Formats: sequence, C-alpha cells, structure tokens
Amino acid sequence: MSILPKIAKQHLIIFTRYPQPGKTKTRLIPALGEKGAANLQRQMTEYTLSKVKQFQESAAISFEVRFAGGDLKEMQNWLGTEFNYLVQGEGDLGKRMENSFLSAFDRGAQEVVIIGIDCPGVNVEVLTQAFEKIQNCDLLLGPAVDGGYYLIGLNRAIGKLFTNIDWGTAKVLQQTVDIAQQLNLSVAYLQTLADVDRGEDLSIWQQINYQ
Repeated sequence: MSILPKIAKQHLIIFTRYPQPGKTKTRLIPALGEKGAANLQRQMTEYTLSKVKQFQESAAISFEVRFAGGDLKEMQNWLGTEFNYLVQGEGDLGKRMENSFLSAFDRGAQEVVIIGIDCPGVNVEVLTQAFEKIQNCDLLLGPAVDGGYYLIGLNRAIGKLFTNIDWGTAKVLQQTVDIAQQLNLSVAYLQTLADVDRGEDLSIWQQINYQ
C-alpha cells in the first residue's frame, strides 16, 4: 500500500476521468462522436488543471487528481508526474466523493473542496471565494445551471450529504440542501455557473476557448 501524500490545511480535489473514447462525456457523443467527446474531456481536464495551478501560486493549498478509468501510468503519461493521483474507487458519485473527503480529513486537511472538470467558469476568483467562504459555513455549494453543483466544500466529513441523491439529475442541488437543513448545517453558495454536459452546452466551452 502506497503512502498517501501529505496535504495542506486547505485541500482541493479534482474529479476527472481518463479520456478513453466511448467511456467519457457519453452525453456528448451524439454531438461530437466518441473520439470528439474524449478529446473534450482531455481539453477540459487540462484547462481546469491550468486554473488550479494558477490559483496555487497565490494560495497555500494542496491538491490531488481523483481519476476513474485508465491507470496511474496512463494518467502520468497524459498530465505529467508532478501531480498527486488517486483512484476515485468504487460506488456511485456520492460514495466516491464521501470517501475522498474522508481521506483528505484523515490526512490532516481542515477545509476541503471538490470540483469536477465540466465547468469552465471555475477560475482563480471562484476558487479563492470557495476557500474563503468554507471557513465560515458547514457546507459550501457552487450551484450549476442544470440543477446540480459544480463545487462542494466541507470542513468536516458529513456522509449523509451523499446518500439518497439522484445523481445526474436536476434534483441534486435541492436534495443536498434539503439534507443540510435536516442536519441543521449552515450553507453558503458561490455564483451559479454552467456545466458542459450536452450538445447544447458546447457554446460555453467555445466561448472560453476564444477568450
């Protein structure tokens, strides 16, 4: 068993998937084809990592890449050997996020944020706000236009936030907020941003590319 890398008090986790055609960005395959969808996954992961590295220049954070599909060697060949890579593991998205939070807190992190790579609006300003706000609330959420969330932050492990959620639907954010209210958690929000999940979302990514 490999020793997990040391992390800072403020820790960021990036969820992504190895860009294997046919197994990633599947909802975009009708618009882009299998290779095109995988290529978009590749580009958006690289874009998100560039923003995180930019953020790290001005913030005392550590970060890790949690991946599904592929293996460590393929991830390193793709993105380089400088990053900490960990497998997302088994279970639905909720179970994988819950385990990622648990792992980070076990290693000494005090404020942990998870993002995906689907939201090109996540930039240095958004990440800066996230790590400022998470110090003053129990749960931080970045609402997505589609009813989900593009970012979640916690300062302790709260497993109930990840159970009985209809992942991949427009109910995710509201179900999470309902659970938080039942648990009497204080909730803070970032600005609402759009994910790139379907063909009609591609213009969001194209706008980023042309800036």
